[in-house]
Amino acid sequence: QVHLIESGGGLVQAGASLRLSCAASGRTISTYVMGWFRQAPGKEREFVAAISWNGGRTSYADSVKGRFTISRDNAKNAVYLQMNSLNSEDTAVYYCAARIRSPNTPTMNNWEYDYWGQGTQVTVSS
Repeated sequence: QVHLIESGGGLVQAGASLRLSCAASGRTISTYVMGWFRQAPGKEREFVAAISWNGGRTSYADSVKGRFTISRDNAKNAVYLQMNSLNSEDTAVYYCAARIRSPNTPTMNNWEYDYWGQGTQVTVSS
């Protein structure tokens, strides 16, 4: 069992930056693909970013490319999402997810992830 806890969300103004963290416990996530998803009110959960086990491969949604950066620190059993140039459309609950099955390839499909955190709220005021 993998427990994921997100933190770092908050209320910020448009143009600001936030760094989300996802701390894992119960198992090491060093061999897992990790992803970030988000869900805005009234919308389906959508892919944001994913990273391979060693950080060598990353994938981003078009809407965040160039603004968000996913990274990981396997020694700390953690994953991060640096979010810059935030806008109101980034307002959502952000979820961290772990994919334990093969292949170890970043994927944008939420059904391919096995463990999820409870989420952290990000609100961007315009």
